[in-house]
Amino acid sequence: MTSTQTSVFPEIEKVINNFNFESISEERKLVLQPLVDFIQTKANNKQEIRLNLICTHNSRRSHLSQVWAQTAAAYYDIKNVFCYSGGTEATALFPVAAQTLTKQGFQIKTIAEGNNPIYAIKYNENAHPIIGFSKTFDADFNPQSEFAAILTCSSADQGCPFIAGAEKRIPITFEDPKAFDNTPQQAEKYEERSIQIATELFYVFSQIKK
Repeated sequence: MTSTQTSVFPEIEKVINNFNFESISEERKLVLQPLVDFIQTKANNKQEIRLNLICTHNSRRSHLSQVWAQTAAAYYDIKNVFCYSGGTEATALFPVAAQTLTKQGFQIKTIAEGNNPIYAIKYNENAHPIIGFSKTFDADFNPQSEFAAILTCSSADQGCPFIAGAEKRIPITFEDPKAFDNTPQQAEKYEERSIQIATELFYVFSQIKK
């Protein structure tokens, strides 16, 4: 799988080259199809594509999804894609999630300390950094209308039957790597979940016809 459009840092490129779209089941592709359709329609109409990726605490899966979705859009040269994340409550970006992205090639700098640190996350030298910190899905930092709400965890999916301002509500849920916190499998399971999220989101953007 080779991009001829936007370069990413070499370590990220190595990760991308190991993605296997054939590992995505036909059943899972049906789950992903509404997101493909949303992006394609917006692209066809030359409209901005806003994706708000939501989980309960905005600490793990939603951040991994936001970062990989923005990277996939750049990699496949899909224009005017703006990815956000949020939770049903705000906590903090879990350090192991940030460490996982760093291990997979992203450059991450802490730009504010505290209980809810703010990170600048880059996938190439010239890209605008993705700003990573925990917030509610309806926080002022996030779009208030004309966006797709992507529910990345089942509890957020069940807890948010209606999301104000969303044009479309798309459940694409992932298992929570939090189950392995403070275990010997922690690093492995976070990396595994990040790769699954990345593979599926790269598959989604690979389907977009320009």
